[in-house]
Amino acid sequence: MNETASDQPQEEDPFAPARRNMIREQLAARGIASEAVLRAFMDVPRHLFVPPDLWQYAYDDQPLPIGQYQTISQPYMVAVMTELLSLSPNDHVLEIGVGSGYQTAILAQLVGSIIGVERLPTLAQQAQDRLRSFGLA
Repeated sequence: MNETASDQPQEEDPFAPARRNMIREQLAARGIASEAVLRAFMDVPRHLFVPPDLWQYAYDDQPLPIGQYQTISQPYMVAVMTELLSLSPNDHVLEIGVGSGYQTAILAQLVGSIIGVERLPTLAQQAQDRLRSFGLA
């Protein structure tokens, strides 16, 4: 029997355990109850939205620098803001200040459409590139 690539087990993202831990210990344990929000956090790899030299800190509950004197918000704050929006798949969102694109990617998992605006050209291009790699731009 010939095995194809699709027959072979997929390698798990090496950051998936850290992401699961973040969801369990930082989000769910602190009251984030929306299954859709928690699933969005599992589906969006935060480390890809920070510089590679900070990947080891990507799933810590802290803001991290993303360049241009800007930061990516700590995961718990992103989760609180997202859950409080009570979004549905029929919603349309305008996000001002996209930064790294992380919040945009989270929101895109929950709504029908999202438009993001970023005033800093370098961050705008980086966010667009990241979001495009997820099929979102």
